[in-house]
Amino acid sequence: MTKDIVNTETYAELCEAMGADFAAELLDTFLSEGPTMLANLKTAVDAQDADGYRRAAHSIKSNAEIFGAKALADLSRQMELTSLSDAPPPVVELETTWSDTETALRSLCDE
Repeated sequence: MTKDIVNTETYAELCEAMGADFAAELLDTFLSEGPTMLANLKTAVDAQDADGYRRAAHSIKSNAEIFGAKALADLSRQMELTSLSDAPPPVVELETTWSDTETALRSLCDE
């Protein structure tokens, strides 16, 4: 499952460039801040705040890309580039993808 959700080579490159301990610390920060980023996105959707929605989706995307979380980054990118009025935002899909990504990234830390 991890390979479908996270590009392990990207994460390995991050560990090599930053050091495994620092990469793990960054990852821990991302995983602990993820629920807040998701909450910000949902709040923006509820308020029909297009700018807040794009910013929240952008933040999730940018952070996900750093760790090779391709599925999460791709979905967040789609959301970032889509207007709130185009179609209902795939918030439930994003939450599910977040959960799968979190599990996959945590498993990388355990290796």
